[in-house]
Amino acid sequence: MKQLLGIAACCALLGVGTPGPAQSVTALSQCAGTMTPAAVDAAIDHLIGEMTPGERISQMGDRAPGIDRLHIPAYNWWNEGLHGIARNGHATVFPQAIGLAASWDPGLLRAVGETVSTEARARFNPHIGQATPRYGGLTLWSPNINIFRDPRWGRGQETYGEDPFLTASLGVAFVHGVQGDDPYYLRADATPKHFAVHSGPEEGRDSFNSKVTAHDLEETYLPAFHALLTEGGAAAMMCSYNAINGVPSCANTSLLRSRVRGDWGFKGYIVSDCDAVGNLSSYQHYSTNKAQAAAAALHAGVDLDCGNSYNALAEATAQGLVTQSEVDASLHRLLAARLRLGMLQPAECTAYNRIPETAVATPEHRALALRAEEESIVLLHNQGVLPLRPHTRLAVVGPNADSLQVLEANYHGTAVDPVTPLAGLRRLFPDLRYAQGSVLAEGVTIPVPETALRHGAAMRGLHVAWYSNGTLAGAAVAEADVRTVDLDINRASPAAALHGGPYSARWTGYFVPPAPGDYTLHVAIERCWDCKPDEHDGFRLMVGNQSLSSSGPHEPDRIVLHAADTTPLPLMLEFEHVGLDEGLSLEWDPPAAVLLEEAAAIVRDADAIVAFVGLSPNLEGEALSISVPGFRGGDRTSLALPRPQIALLREMQHSGKPVIVVLLSGSAVALPPDGFGAVLEVWYPGEEGGNAIANVLSGKVSPSGRLPITFYRTADQLPPFVDYSMKGRTYRYFTGDALYPFGAGLSYTTFRFGHPRLGSHRLSPGRDLRVTFTASNNGARAASVVAQVYLSPVGESHEPLRTLLAFRRVLLKSGETRTIALTIPASRMKTIGANGEALIRAGTYRLFVGDGQPGADSKGASVLLQITG
Repeated sequence: MKQLLGIAACCALLGVGTPGPAQSVTALSQCAGTMTPAAVDAAIDHLIGEMTPGERISQMGDRAPGIDRLHIPAYNWWNEGLHGIARNGHATVFPQAIGLAASWDPGLLRAVGETVSTEARARFNPHIGQATPRYGGLTLWSPNINIFRDPRWGRGQETYGEDPFLTASLGVAFVHGVQGDDPYYLRADATPKHFAVHSGPEEGRDSFNSKVTAHDLEETYLPAFHALLTEGGAAAMMCSYNAINGVPSCANTSLLRSRVRGDWGFKGYIVSDCDAVGNLSSYQHYSTNKAQAAAAALHAGVDLDCGNSYNALAEATAQGLVTQSEVDASLHRLLAARLRLGMLQPAECTAYNRIPETAVATPEHRALALRAEEESIVLLHNQGVLPLRPHTRLAVVGPNADSLQVLEANYHGTAVDPVTPLAGLRRLFPDLRYAQGSVLAEGVTIPVPETALRHGAAMRGLHVAWYSNGTLAGAAVAEADVRTVDLDINRASPAAALHGGPYSARWTGYFVPPAPGDYTLHVAIERCWDCKPDEHDGFRLMVGNQSLSSSGPHEPDRIVLHAADTTPLPLMLEFEHVGLDEGLSLEWDPPAAVLLEEAAAIVRDADAIVAFVGLSPNLEGEALSISVPGFRGGDRTSLALPRPQIALLREMQHSGKPVIVVLLSGSAVALPPDGFGAVLEVWYPGEEGGNAIANVLSGKVSPSGRLPITFYRTADQLPPFVDYSMKGRTYRYFTGDALYPFGAGLSYTTFRFGHPRLGSHRLSPGRDLRVTFTASNNGARAASVVAQVYLSPVGESHEPLRTLLAFRRVLLKSGETRTIALTIPASRMKTIGANGEALIRAGTYRLFVGDGQPGADSKGASVLLQITG
């Protein structure tokens, strides 16, 4: 390109004259979107040429410093947008990714992606031309498209499920929504992760070696990445911690450079998972030192290091391990990405720079969050108890009925006015009665419920006073009565009168023991993981004649109270937010029998019981330091509901009242429906979760979600968790009896599917397949159905056993019949041979159309299809 553009012309594009010995270069004065690709490349190369070798390397870490003389502002590349912008104050919090996947609605995913990037822009635009804070940029390290191959993986909640095609369809839509429609400029960058063959275990993930066959790699683990980088046009991709057949992902030249950049033609940039480059030497021992590790990653095609390991590129260059041209090529891709985001050039170049700060958490975005959760709720079992009648006397129980963390899940923003299930049901059933009933798991504390807190004569909860300083000095600037102490304060003020900076609070009232016994009270502060010691918050808790204070993560944070009776004990909690800690909750671990007795008491006069049970992000998640029955290190060792919750459900069944079980979780929970009136899976539902759940339980909305994963009966049905072979896993290869199959979901109406008509019953290689069928709503209410198309071999022993070929979400009025026509590309009907080669396997197949898998009690019809070789 330097042959096409001389140095004078290049400098004109940069807005400067021909450089002399002491002359510096400014950022582009022309909009890159108006320039030819060759001119943009030449301008970038010239800008790189004006940097010293050290400056070039400094721009290849996630915390890129500014270069003032070149008018390059500092930029922090790390931002998250899994189901809303994360860790940067108030934002719209959508259902966790696995919940979004249960919608089977690419249009919804595109709208969510657009909202996420719009809010990222609204946070970024005030910093145009300035340094950006972490989580304040436009490079979103989302979506997570790893295949959820095993429900024991704690981070499976971040994915779109177990099927490569469903994952690809939803992921492509999300990427399109995030990046926008402008032919050059991007609203934000989408970064599919974690490439590749990455789905646990969390313990040892820094050195784990995923052993995978060529067949499974091509058929299961790579297709979604291929789709998002090619069809989706994702700007970036993240490589994973693990090794793949002995070669660390971030040093895997055959996959990153040969496959992704070579075969797939990917032109964007690749970022490492955080500290993954350093792990090459420190954990995986693939390299003997940091210089060799940095060189290996750069050779493989990693452009951006999340961490500081690329600082060793200076040493690697000096040792001849890498060349300056390799460094420059990666830096070129990074600068090109910043140009496409509208940086390093006049702000008026892209309309995305005009998105205002007010475009965060708007009413329209909140309405989309409500729609997303309503579409994601899956009705798994119903004995006619749902929908509830308007005047049903409800008893609400369960540890997840009134919890903020199960709304927000992980990688979340701070929700504005989040609605818990208890609050949502109270809107429609104001006379309901509530008891917590149990903790989540043995030894795990949860927020103290409103029933154990009191202030004034009869008001549940506590009184809080807020102070606009970190020392509780002076007069309070805001006061309120609150039901619980359960706050997300990550860069977000908990009261409108607080305008950033240090603040403090004092909660006062009484702790009311439900019965005599020993109660552990825990002040749970979500500590900033990379803060300095003086950047943490402090608290003081006084209950009765006991007190506790702490100012850091390694100091005591709980006390044990012995209650001789139910006399209320004066309680005061003082909190000083002087650092960067992210959340605060007053939690407890009470006697199990006491909670069960409370629950039993409130159900006696109830018509029905709604039990909110399941898991939480404190039990399943990324690299958690937890080891209790059923859970270890963020992963699960059992698929069963934890024992305290099983005891609660049994107690509720003994009442003889209909029990409606509402599961809140990020993965499959093995809870047989026997003896329950209804079972629903609502995932981690986001800020509007309570309202969406209430709308579905009451019948205002008919449930329409479908499972994106298989619900197994027990983990014993699965191969070992560390085994990455797909044999025996997911609906495509599992031969056992599932509790609830992939694709399953009920409605408040019934659907019928007409016999599918094919464009041809004999399909030769390379020909697309045309499928037409009707879908009818035979019930009395409007509802959405997800029509699913599967292909299964007839009389053949080869795998997969069945494959999802297509799907379509359709809203049908009562009595409506609609004709649906789908074209299935020939490439989707290929199978993968033992050596990873794509092939057409001739034979007879059954093509099934219905509201679930064939042979899984779904309503549908099938037709035979002959595929010729």
